[in-house]
Amino acid sequence: MASIPRLNGLIRAMEAGQHAFSLFAPCEVETAVELQASKYDGVVFEGEHRGWDIKSLRDSMQYLLNRGQILKSGSPAPAVTPIARIPANGVEKNQFLAKQALDLGCYGIMWPHISTVEEAYNAVAACRYQRLKDKPLYEPAGIRGDGPMQATRYWGITQQEYYERADVWPLAPHGEILVVMQIEDTLGIKNLPDMLKNVPGIGTILIGEGDLSQELGYARQTEHPVVLDAMAEIVSICKQHNVIVGHPHVSPANAERVIAEGYQYLMCAAPRNFSTLESTRTLVGR
Repeated sequence: MASIPRLNGLIRAMEAGQHAFSLFAPCEVETAVELQASKYDGVVFEGEHRGWDIKSLRDSMQYLLNRGQILKSGSPAPAVTPIARIPANGVEKNQFLAKQALDLGCYGIMWPHISTVEEAYNAVAACRYQRLKDKPLYEPAGIRGDGPMQATRYWGITQQEYYERADVWPLAPHGEILVVMQIEDTLGIKNLPDMLKNVPGIGTILIGEGDLSQELGYARQTEHPVVLDAMAEIVSICKQHNVIVGHPHVSPANAERVIAEGYQYLMCAAPRNFSTLESTRTLVGR
């Protein structure tokens, strides 16, 4: 495993203590072609609000690859790391959606609306293969089905190498799978300390400020003091448990504040406007 370079660019940035830059993008070939030349560390292909189209996700991932770019880098991984946001809320526990995306070669899954310890456990377990109870890092017990043939080709490694790397980070230090959980309601905030204490393998917490503001009675007023206070509570809990926290909408108007507040996983701008990415990268020196 040591001879294989880190494949997941989002993990590479975060484990180095840097800010990781990502964005939401539709599953479109044209968008993927634009993104492969960008300076994002990763992209979240959107399946929650745009519909789940596994073939479009596959095509977008393929057009994110640039053979010349890969040849120059010396790594088989795409320069921009693809993960997928699935359509099911945490309570629905539709593990097959995560399995399908991972089997295509996605380097992680974003789970909307995680509100309980049980839902958090299921999310991590769905991204892990099964193993015997006496093996290291058994919990959360994996439930992912075995069918990685497309994923191994996409990652550019052998099947056995894939099995060694296809685990969740940072629970498995060598793991290349990033589990991003969205906290989007007050129940999730209430249960977040127990999630982070009792469910290893959570890579990043991303705040869902839109849905959170809805529940708080200030729909889409994401700069309202009540909403900001709730977000600050999430950030504080994540810091206490040494878990990376992400902001879903970084813009020139809020970038300086977001960085100062301790967000490390930054979702920046729309795919056809890279100005927010560039200005935010300048703020953090990347």
